[in-house]
Amino acid sequence: MTDVFDYFTQVDLPTPTLSDEEVQRLFVEMFGIEIDVQALGSQQDQNVRVFERGSTQPLGVLKLSNPVFSEAEIDMQDAAATTVAQRSPQVRVPRIVHGPRGAMSAWWNSSQGPIHARVIENVSGRTLMGSSYLSPAVVEGLGALSGAVSAALADFTHPATSRILQWDLRHAERVIDTLLPLEPDADMRGIVQRAADTARAALAPVKASLPIQTGHFDVTDDNVLRACGATVPDAVIDFGDTCASWRVGDIAVTVSSVLHHDGASPESAFPAIRAFDRLRNLTDDELTALWPLVILRGAVLVLSGRAQVRVDEENEYATVALEREFQILEQAISVPIPVLTAATRTALGRPSAPERAWAGSSLLSPGRHVALDTATESPLNDGGAWLDTTTLDQAAQHALDAGAGIVTAPAWSARLTGETDPLPSATDTIPTDLLLWLATPTRIDGETVVAGGTLTWRSGEEILTISGAFEDLASAVLPARARLTLRRGIDGMMPPERVTPALAAAWREVTGDPGVAIGLPSETAADDDSLARRHEVLAEVQEHYYAVPPRIERGWREHLIDVDGRVYLDMVNNVASVGHAHPHVVAAGSRQMHLLNTNSRFHYRAITDYAERIAATLPEALDTVFLVNSGSEATDLAIRLAMAATGRPDIVAMREAYHGWTYASDAVSTSIADNPNALATRPDWVHTVDAANSYRGKYRGADAVNYAPEAVAVIDELAAAGRPAGGLITETYFGNAGGIALPEGYLREVYAAIRRHGGLAIADEVQVGYGRLGEWFWGFQQQDAVPDIVAVAKSIGGGQPLGAVITRREIADRYRSGGYFFSSTGGSPVSAVIGTAVLDVIEQEGLQENARVVGGHLKRRLEELGEKHDLIGTVHGSGLYLGVEFVRDHETLEPATAETAAICDRLLQLGVIMQPTGDYQNVLKVKPPLVVTRASVDVFVDALDRVLTTGF
Repeated sequence: MTDVFDYFTQVDLPTPTLSDEEVQRLFVEMFGIEIDVQALGSQQDQNVRVFERGSTQPLGVLKLSNPVFSEAEIDMQDAAATTVAQRSPQVRVPRIVHGPRGAMSAWWNSSQGPIHARVIENVSGRTLMGSSYLSPAVVEGLGALSGAVSAALADFTHPATSRILQWDLRHAERVIDTLLPLEPDADMRGIVQRAADTARAALAPVKASLPIQTGHFDVTDDNVLRACGATVPDAVIDFGDTCASWRVGDIAVTVSSVLHHDGASPESAFPAIRAFDRLRNLTDDELTALWPLVILRGAVLVLSGRAQVRVDEENEYATVALEREFQILEQAISVPIPVLTAATRTALGRPSAPERAWAGSSLLSPGRHVALDTATESPLNDGGAWLDTTTLDQAAQHALDAGAGIVTAPAWSARLTGETDPLPSATDTIPTDLLLWLATPTRIDGETVVAGGTLTWRSGEEILTISGAFEDLASAVLPARARLTLRRGIDGMMPPERVTPALAAAWREVTGDPGVAIGLPSETAADDDSLARRHEVLAEVQEHYYAVPPRIERGWREHLIDVDGRVYLDMVNNVASVGHAHPHVVAAGSRQMHLLNTNSRFHYRAITDYAERIAATLPEALDTVFLVNSGSEATDLAIRLAMAATGRPDIVAMREAYHGWTYASDAVSTSIADNPNALATRPDWVHTVDAANSYRGKYRGADAVNYAPEAVAVIDELAAAGRPAGGLITETYFGNAGGIALPEGYLREVYAAIRRHGGLAIADEVQVGYGRLGEWFWGFQQQDAVPDIVAVAKSIGGGQPLGAVITRREIADRYRSGGYFFSSTGGSPVSAVIGTAVLDVIEQEGLQENARVVGGHLKRRLEELGEKHDLIGTVHGSGLYLGVEFVRDHETLEPATAETAAICDRLLQLGVIMQPTGDYQNVLKVKPPLVVTRASVDVFVDALDRVLTTGF
């Protein structure tokens, strides 16, 4: 029988601590190479990165194994690594390095006795070490690696796999029993004891049926690597815990390593479990065992880590790990095992168990029942009423007055109504309680206990708690017309007040619906398939934000709300300029719909009123208005106007801009982010000038004054060649690049040049106009220049399709030479009154000033972040049109494109809607509704700071 390590014969494992000098001396003696060394951490071995003397390229990692481990065990580790490399070639694993004397693996006679030394390859890449955030893709990658290694070792055999390690989850209970009495902290002993007892009870029924095989059992954040520039790990290192054990232990260990990372919860591990299951097809018993094993792993980590530090006080690696090891245990026990097991089955697509039934008779005879709709789309929540704490009670009293015997707001359904503190965004949005109002006082029969203002009813394992404004709590009489809160649990397991959508069905399955206890039917909403149906029926190029988008069904001010009742902060939506669902705008549109909505050839007052209002915001000469439906139509019409008025087909446009998707507006759009072939495929009547980007363009900083003369030269050259341009179109503030101000005087110079040759200046104000810049209502005002034609949309409709082109009368009249102009719904009665209402709100609520004040505060805070985080290259913009540009290098300005996308995804998880912009998609386009408050922008900056600090 092979002599292998048995942890229980030697609980204390002091790490070898050879000095650098001794390591260097023995290395040259045994392996024939002079080296430099760099210490690495380990809990029970001594690991050292080694370099040939004077080289900066690693030779490998020297592993000085703890002397308690036999040569057979070391051979087994190397053989397991070789097997994984052969059977799962996509997984990078380290092999033994060969030197001038062959394989560098030997026993050393050291000052601390015989120690086995071997050099394994230094696999390139970065670990996931620390507690930074792990994205779902990274977590999935961890699970896939764990599954691939497990599959590769499925039939691996070796005499040393029978070793008994403290990390082998088959022995976790015995390890805990050994170490727990040695733990000096009584509070810690209590936490671990309770956790372990719960896990033991859940594990006991399935232990005997769990599949056993050789496994790695340490595919964790510390022991995987991601290649340079990659996000997802693809390498596994350190086979030191290889042994034969329960197969499910591999994924249990991997899951545990996810739980201490920033923002992690048990459901954060579901992507890893799904990836593992795809490769290993976990049995029902393994799913039952999974979370108990995660808890036992956490308990062993806590006790072992604390014991190791007591034995080996100089072991910094073990000391630093203590906090995260306790976080693993805390998270593992944060949700009851039955709930996590049920949620995991659902996440894997396994059949769910039936919802817990109600065995007894109904505690109430409800009479006529009215269920209040409190979900996101409920009319109760219109006009911001969802933020009013009295909304629900008023609705309930109204129903009681109308003859209802009982009024309820159901459990397990999104309950937006009554949300009073929407930011920062919370993920636990699903209520577990049922709200109840009764028409008459009603007694509850049965065993009841009164404590702390709550009445608790018990029958066997069933528990109901009822809280509210009781007049006589001890009598168990429920008062009439008062809000009561009914919650249902089972002995020792009462759900929290709110849970996440991912766990709601599992909690309900385990604890049941409180409504059935009072005679109400238990209803379950149908699965939401709207995203799948969208993909089936809409064109693929009509994209949506995010790979897995929330389903947004309500907006209010700067808030967006999904169907689960989660409130997001909208920091990207300049379409909803005066805020989502502004009451004045809603009322204007609704009233007009009751009156008239038809095409714009009819005579009605609204179109005149609106055209006068928008013209009044512009210089006096710009007095004639065309109304259309979108920014694309507006810029298209502006170009056609210039062509018709001048009789010339040629147009000059700035590169890297986006103006729309119609034929003409797309032709002058040369942003490679929107069309990678834009410059190569534009028609010959479009002539481009350099993007006047003073941050990353051809001319930077003070040299940006050179953009205007070069643009003027292009305009002059066209005229000299006999093709004078009919017009020049530019954004007046470089919005597509992230809100970059044009160099001072740029528009004055280029406008003068185009006019000198008889052309017209077109200002594209679609993105930046209408007070968004704070200091200026229109972007061209920042340049002290006046265009001939202004195109504007987005903000002017507050979400209604509305665009406008404003020009001089003589230019507009010349369009007649090409025929007539007609837009069926451009300037329709509804669009016109909505446009007027938007202007009302901007003026009456001082939203341009709000953009200046709140935007100034926001920019200062973002600039402060730039001093803290190197990824921020600069902060562009003015007012509430800002751009945060991310770069990998402040000298080369290499765009941090992948990072920007990942940052946006992480911000979404934190409840902030944000998207990238710019040709390299490396700029956050910060353009929230103009009503955004200082408090809300602080939430955004704090979230961005967290993302940049803890990872994305």
